[in-house]
Amino acid sequence: MDTEFAFTGLRSGAGPATWGQSAIWDVVRHLGTDSARYNVSGGCPLPEPLPVARVAEIVRVLLARHDSLHTRLEFDGSALRQAVVGSGAVPAVVRSSPEVLPAAYDLYHELQAEPFDPLSELPLRVGLVTSGGLVRYAVFSLSHTASDGWGLRNLLADFSALLAGRPLGEVPLQPLEEAGFQTSERGRRRDAAARRSWLAKLDRGPRRQFPVRAPAAPTFPNAVLNSPALALAMDRVAAGLAVNPAAVLLAAPAAAACRLTGVRDAVFQVVVNNRFLPGLAGGVNAVAQEGLFHLAGTHEPFPGLVRRTFGAALSAQRHAYYDKLALDRDIASIRACDHSCFVNDTRGLMPILGYTKPAPAPLSEARSRTTLTWPVEHEPRRNTTFALDAQDAEGSLELAMTADSALIPRQDMARFLYGIEELVVDQALALGAD
Repeated sequence: MDTEFAFTGLRSGAGPATWGQSAIWDVVRHLGTDSARYNVSGGCPLPEPLPVARVAEIVRVLLARHDSLHTRLEFDGSALRQAVVGSGAVPAVVRSSPEVLPAAYDLYHELQAEPFDPLSELPLRVGLVTSGGLVRYAVFSLSHTASDGWGLRNLLADFSALLAGRPLGEVPLQPLEEAGFQTSERGRRRDAAARRSWLAKLDRGPRRQFPVRAPAAPTFPNAVLNSPALALAMDRVAAGLAVNPAAVLLAAPAAAACRLTGVRDAVFQVVVNNRFLPGLAGGVNAVAQEGLFHLAGTHEPFPGLVRRTFGAALSAQRHAYYDKLALDRDIASIRACDHSCFVNDTRGLMPILGYTKPAPAPLSEARSRTTLTWPVEHEPRRNTTFALDAQDAEGSLELAMTADSALIPRQDMARFLYGIEELVVDQALALGAD
C-alpha cells in the first residue's frame, strides 16, 4: 500500500544552497537513474508496535525539527538555491508481512533503488512494515542532497527517542542558517584557508598513482570483500597501536596501493564529518565533504604507517569544510597531482537492518570465511580511479570497491582488497591476537 503523510504549518523560506547541497547536487545531476546509489537509507524496529497514524504523527515531528526533510532545490542554470516548503506530503510505502525483518530488507532495497529529483520532490520517503495491522519496522530513505550518513544517524536517533517518549535535544542548526554562516566573512575565511591547504597538498603528491595497464575501453566493475576477520582484527590493531579504527582502515589501502604500483605516496579524497559548527552535530543535513589525505612513505612497516596516518587524517579533516565548486575551479587552473582515489568509511552511519557485530573467533578461522563477489558494473565515473567504501555487514565488515579497469584491472582489484585484509590481520597476529 502506498500512501502519504501530509504536513502543514511548518517553517518555510528560501536562500542560497549550502556547500554540502551544492557539492552533492553537482554529482547526482549528471547520473540520471544511477543517482539512486547516492541515496542515504536506514531503518530500525519499533520497540512496541504502533498504528500507522501514530507513526505519521512522529514523522511530522521530525519534519518540523529538520528543515532539510521538507526542502526542495532550485537551479536557474548557474546558481543553486534551497526552498523550505511549509506544506506538502511525504510518500510512505506500507508493506504487510508476518515475516517482518525479511520484508524490511526488501523494502529497504526497494526505497534505496529509487532515485530522487531534488528539484521537484521532497527528499524523504518512509517505508513501514506492518504485521497484525501495526507498524513493526520503519525505513527512511533520503536524497543525499538532504543528508549525509551522520545526518541519517541523527534522524534515526530522534525517531527512536520519540518512540520511547524521551525529550529531544536542542533544535539543530538548519541549512538556511548554515548557508548564512558560509556566506559570512568568517565562513569565507574558512573556505579560503581550506582551499589553500588543498592546493598545497595537490602540488606535492604524485602525478599518477595507478599507471594505465589495460588501454582498452574501461569498465567500472564493483567488487565486495566480505571479511569477518578484518572486522575482528581492525579493532585489535587499533587498540594495540593506540589509534582509532578509522586510521587502520585508511593506512591499509595506502600500503596495499604501494604494493600494487610501487608508488610511495598515497593521495586519497576521504569523506569526513564536518559537524563542528554549533548546532550542526545533531542536524539532518548534507555536511560531510572530502578532505585531502596525503601520506608519503607508504612502503614503511605497517605499525609506523598506521601511527602517521592518524595525524595525516586529522589534517585532512581540519580542511574539509569548503565551497567545493570554488575548489574545483581552483584545481582546474593548476597542474594538480592525482586525486582520483576515494575512501569512505561508512561504518555505523547507514544502519544495516538486523546488523550484528562479528562473533569472537580465531582469526585463522574467521579468515576462511572471507568472500569476494562482483555484484554489478557501474556507469563510468568522472575523475575516478577507485572508490572504496568500508561498510557494516551482518557479522562482518565489507570493503566495496569500484574502479576504472583501465587503471586497476579486476585481478588487481582482488589483490588490492585481499591485500588490505592481509595487512590488518597479519598485524593483529603480530600483536598477539589468535
